[in-house]
Amino acid sequence: MKVIVAIDSFKGSLSSLQAGNAVKEAVHRLDETAEIVVKPLADGGEGTVDALAESADAEMEELTVHGPQMTPVTAKYCILKSTNTAVIEMAAAAGITLVPDGERNPLETTTYGVGELIKDAVNRGCRRFIVGIGGSATNDGGTGMLTALGYAFLDGTGAPIPLGGKGLQELREIRTDKVLPALKECRFYVACDVTNPLCGETGCSAVYGPQKGATPAMIADMDGWLADYATIAETMSATADKNHPGAGAAGGLGFAFLSFTDAVLKSGIDIVLEETKLEEDVKTADIVVTGEGRLDSQTVMGKAPIGVAKLAKQYGKRVVAFSGCVTEDAEVCNDHGIDAFFPVVRGVTTLEEALNPQNAYKNLSATAYQVFRLLLK
Repeated sequence: MKVIVAIDSFKGSLSSLQAGNAVKEAVHRLDETAEIVVKPLADGGEGTVDALAESADAEMEELTVHGPQMTPVTAKYCILKSTNTAVIEMAAAAGITLVPDGERNPLETTTYGVGELIKDAVNRGCRRFIVGIGGSATNDGGTGMLTALGYAFLDGTGAPIPLGGKGLQELREIRTDKVLPALKECRFYVACDVTNPLCGETGCSAVYGPQKGATPAMIADMDGWLADYATIAETMSATADKNHPGAGAAGGLGFAFLSFTDAVLKSGIDIVLEETKLEEDVKTADIVVTGEGRLDSQTVMGKAPIGVAKLAKQYGKRVVAFSGCVTEDAEVCNDHGIDAFFPVVRGVTTLEEALNPQNAYKNLSATAYQVFRLLLK
């Protein structure tokens, strides 16, 4: 019996690897000879750095960069040694959770710290990058990140524009003569699961601006400034396209990567599955186990468990999922490759008790034990 376990983290309680080991322990209680392969999993968002660091020989790096409000924050990323790949989460340097609720304002927030992370990795010899760009606090079109990498965004007098979304209103010229030379040797795989263009009714300002603190007037202004920015970029780059699906991701960070770096935007789960080489193990599996902290109708929208399930079904494998909680609309997951799913909370409890790592591990392992009593017969 060969079981492949690829479970996303149970946010606030178990890492991907811990969740996988809870299932592994349960199966081995029933069959000590079973081959259990635990593969860390993430969807390109929060937890991707940790998951990929656990999947390979990796070094974790930590440094102080400028956060979205240009105050110091401590951010981490990892370097996968075998391919010299840097794995970065933009949210570590420019995430919305780094800005207090009452201070959120996309006119002021910047992606500058993301560029500092990339520059640090470049200086350490990395030329291949995986970048998750979910959860941003910014709407600066990625100009902050590019500024940290040596691009110059200038106003009509030749002076640098201010950082943040507000600076784009003054943008008249982009210069590249001081760009980090090694950047042209770098390849970026950008984990992006949204298809929004840069501008317009479905652009980043209109759709994501409100959650970042934008008022209707600010949204209209920023949308116009980003359109002007795109016009300038299009005169410099053949890959600058404000209508490219995902250009509006992370307040236009997707557009910056596409226009000014050698980058491709891909589904986050697809990037992770390729990087961990899960397919090779799935081919020879008898059962595939996946899951996440919460299974609901949104799980089918590019989340990690469905990515695993779709891959497993390419080879006709049975798929079981475990989750901290399951909503009534989660049955849609059965139509996307998950044969059966099981919530792991086994009794009335408080949220705090359920999220306690020891309780979560015990509950997951106990639930998996009961399920595999049937599956191993």
